Amino acid sequence: MDALEKQEVYWSKRYQDNQTGWDIGGPSTPIKTYIDQLKNKDLKILIPGAGNSYEAEYLFNKGFKNVFVLDISKEPLHAFQSRVPRFPKNQMIHDDFFSHKNQYDLIIEQTFFCSFPPRKVNRQAYANKIFELLKEDAKLIGLWFNFPLSGDMEKRPFGGSKKEYLGYFAPLFHVKTFEASYNSIPSRQGNELFGIFKKKAN
Repeated sequence: MDALEKQEVYWSKRYQDNQTGWDIGGPSTPIKTYIDQLKNKDLKILIPGAGNSYEAEYLFNKGFKNVFVLDISKEPLHAFQSRVPRFPKNQMIHDDFFSHKNQYDLIIEQTFFCSFPPRKVNRQAYANKIFELLKEDAKLIGLWFNFPLSGDMEKRPFGGSKKEYLGYFAPLFHVKTFEASYNSIPSRQGNELFGIFKKKAN
């Protein structure tokens, strides 16, 4: 079994065993608030590491039809398909994020970045791949956990600091905003940063 297959087995088992403490059962308030001010419903949107894809469901129900969800595990994709049967099957992508090929107007980050073992090489690879997947002047928006790393490589979700994150993102993106989230859900108050990053020209 190669590394990619091990990752798929790992995440599938987490869903099968209901070990999904990051799952809040609906779209996160900061991202929902951002979606509510979007006017262009033709935007091509990717949610990587989408899990149960509540943000995708919210977008789809608001008339955004060009939404793509990607996950390395089939388990959450099947659950999403059952929950939102009208969502186009060809926009549900079972794939490794780092192998995915396409380009988007907007990428939404929600507990995906924090799922990787927090080594510099992983976090830099994420930033580089997001840059590759975005069209010119396109945006990455979302939430990043704002608490110290524990040193435990299995204790997901993994945190970090604003300064650390900017070390990965600022060279590649114009930082529109990256501040403490004022409207996080109660259990995450004070522990989330909300960011809007616009891709720099190549």
